[in-house]
Amino acid sequence: MAHSRDIIVKPIITEKSTAMAADGKYVFKVKYDANKIEIARAVEDIFDVKVVAVNTMRVPGKLKRQGRSEGMTPVWKKAVVTLQDGETIPLFEGV
Repeated sequence: MAHSRDIIVKPIITEKSTAMAADGKYVFKVKYDANKIEIARAVEDIFDVKVVAVNTMRVPGKLKRQGRSEGMTPVWKKAVVTLQDGETIPLFEGV
């Protein structure tokens, strides 16, 4: 099993994700091959909180062009983690 810090790549801080934080839902970019159980354990280990649910989605790459050259942006995985009532992650507070 991978280390917890390897599974959680970075938090996603947008207007929508900060609005979801008020409901106890936090959004993270995670390792592409991580499953929901590994993601839940990693969040509990890193932030010392109790995870109730994990929803994951694969974000497809997009076609990008620069002049004649074209390529794809990387495919990545996003996880929405729901915490137990009363639990918060201080990283998202005051953003």
